[in-house]
Amino acid sequence: MAQQTSLEGIRVAILLTDGVEDAELKEPRKALDQAGAKTTLFAPKSGKIYSMNHHDKAAQYDVDETLDRARSQEFDAVLLPGGALNADTLRVHPRAQQFVRDMDEAGKPIAVICHAPWLLVSANLVRGRTMTSYHTIQDDVRNAGAKWQDVEVLRDKNWVSSRQPSDIPAFNRAMIELFAEHRQAAAERARRVA
Repeated sequence: MAQQTSLEGIRVAILLTDGVEDAELKEPRKALDQAGAKTTLFAPKSGKIYSMNHHDKAAQYDVDETLDRARSQEFDAVLLPGGALNADTLRVHPRAQQFVRDMDEAGKPIAVICHAPWLLVSANLVRGRTMTSYHTIQDDVRNAGAKWQDVEVLRDKNWVSSRQPSDIPAFNRAMIELFAEHRQAAAERARRVA
């Protein structure tokens, strides 16, 4: 049995809106919560958002905070779940773009699955990166300057990316490993400064 990695105390921002792919929100969030992370759902609007199971509405989720209140310095990592409707709406949201830019500039980990790389494309972050995504957006990712690979999960520096719901077990493992490594590195830096 694999050793459970503790993310106790890690604060993870989850950016999403209506049309998020249900499994890509529910399963990674559950894995983060079980590892001890504190997750916060940010959306452009307050209230509830609905999720999709491919083409059908699936569930509703309470929004914790609106995107205009998201501050990157208050979080250790970010999760971007997919879903075409969700990702297509978020990619043009200026606050979402700025949030991921700030997280990446600070070297904080970003976990992204399915169509969610559209936000990283629109935020002008993918040039020179190696990543994967849902196969239908590979041209967008490549045209923005990234090297795209058709693998279930891919790690590149502070990013982990994955293709689709069937890859979620591998994505969850890689995401938790990345977040835990970032936490350990931050703790070591803090000890050296003290």
